[in-house]
Amino acid sequence: MAKSAASSTPLAQKLRGLTGEAVKFGIVGLGGVVVNFVVFWVCINGLHLATLRSNIAATLIAIATNYLGYRYWLYRDRDAASRKREITLFLVFSGIGMLIETGLLGFSVYVLGLDSHLEQVAAKVVGLGLGTVFRFISYRTWVFKALPETPGTGAAAAATGGELAAQAELMLAAEEIRYAKAE
Repeated sequence: MAKSAASSTPLAQKLRGLTGEAVKFGIVGLGGVVVNFVVFWVCINGLHLATLRSNIAATLIAIATNYLGYRYWLYRDRDAASRKREITLFLVFSGIGMLIETGLLGFSVYVLGLDSHLEQVAAKVVGLGLGTVFRFISYRTWVFKALPETPGTGAAAAATGGELAAQAELMLAAEEIRYAKAE
């Protein structure tokens, strides 16, 4: 019984970490949603732009503000060794999220004929929700990658300490063989 409690501890820690991450993601995202809707509303009502143009402009501005929140607050402890790669992936996945949102908005306006401001906002909310789920999964998986755990820290290190030493010995042996073949 003690063994099962010890083995569930890392899972419980991961779930707690994921919950905290999801809450912070939601806070940054909520800020982006506010920016997105304010810009969308100004573009539609103040500038009288077309619906999809307004949505694209609003989403692009929200993407920029969200990147700052994700990089410098939520994922500040993540690997930032390759900012060019990170920004490229962020823009690609944000663009896909924008296509999800804009596609649903365009479908509702131009196919279903739901073109009142309230109906447009409702379609935008649904599209934004679907895009947000996609972004959360893609950002945490591919864009803001976690730094690998260093030996001697955390519960994972205690469980894999022997495995780590064995892997290091295998790597050293492979290097010795490679150098011997080179000579």
